[in-house]
Amino acid sequence: MGVRPYDPIDPAHVAFIGLGVMGHPMAAHLARAGHRVTVYNRSRAKAEAWVAEHGGTLAATAREAASGATFVFACVGNDDDLREVTVGADGAFAGMAVGSVFVDHTTASASLARELSAAAVSRGLQFIDAPVSGGNLGALNGSLTVMCGGDAQAFARARPIAMAYAKAFTLLGASGAGQLAKMVNQVAIAGLLQGLSEAIAFGERAGLDMKAVLGVLGKGAAQSWQMDQRGPTMVDGEFDFGFAVDWMRKDLGLVLNEAGRNGAQLPVTELVDRFYAEVQAAGGGRCDTSSLIKRLR
Repeated sequence: MGVRPYDPIDPAHVAFIGLGVMGHPMAAHLARAGHRVTVYNRSRAKAEAWVAEHGGTLAATAREAASGATFVFACVGNDDDLREVTVGADGAFAGMAVGSVFVDHTTASASLARELSAAAVSRGLQFIDAPVSGGNLGALNGSLTVMCGGDAQAFARARPIAMAYAKAFTLLGASGAGQLAKMVNQVAIAGLLQGLSEAIAFGERAGLDMKAVLGVLGKGAAQSWQMDQRGPTMVDGEFDFGFAVDWMRKDLGLVLNEAGRNGAQLPVTELVDRFYAEVQAAGGGRCDTSSLIKRLR
């Protein structure tokens, strides 16, 4: 697991809820930064394994994990999971002290972010919606990009702590703005990956050495992170890198629901979502998002 340089700050008592492929390394960076970390995961075995590796404290519920913590971080699966670990009977909000801050790294709906922010404020708490970009590799290396929505003062308090696993932690507006920015990110990636898939498949049909071609294109106007990192693995037919199709479809569902509310026209995104549905139907739900190219071969 990579370790990035970190400017030390005063240690804090923090909680981390959700120890999946993203949460596990993010919580580890907090521990390495010297913070006192309490963890909770619905699958207790994952939490036990984290504590065995990194120290800290294991909690039986989200409420217990949040008790006494100044900052509570979460990275869970979807809106329903997030409601459960925040406002459920054993949710974190019930255990948090007045003035403490909840930082949500789940990719969820903007409407839920606003709902939970209002619920937090009514309890004397603060809430930041803070979805991330950078995938599992970014979490491992402590180089995530974090898009935030919420109160500026709460953001300023949380930022020095979160920089243990982030290269950028940026406030983009009021509650919900972080989630909306993540939707923009997913729209851009979906269209880019479809274009890259078509380009590689076209080049292969034309008989080109596509790794050589990508090496040239990566020095020009078509260059992107996806081309540099996923282009060669797409040529090799390797699709076990980070963010899965199942999760992208969940995110695009959030995007399309939001577009239905705000009137945005997303014809390419709608098309790519259907293409991802085909990949899922063919058994590729756990393949990474660059597996779009499978449809074209």
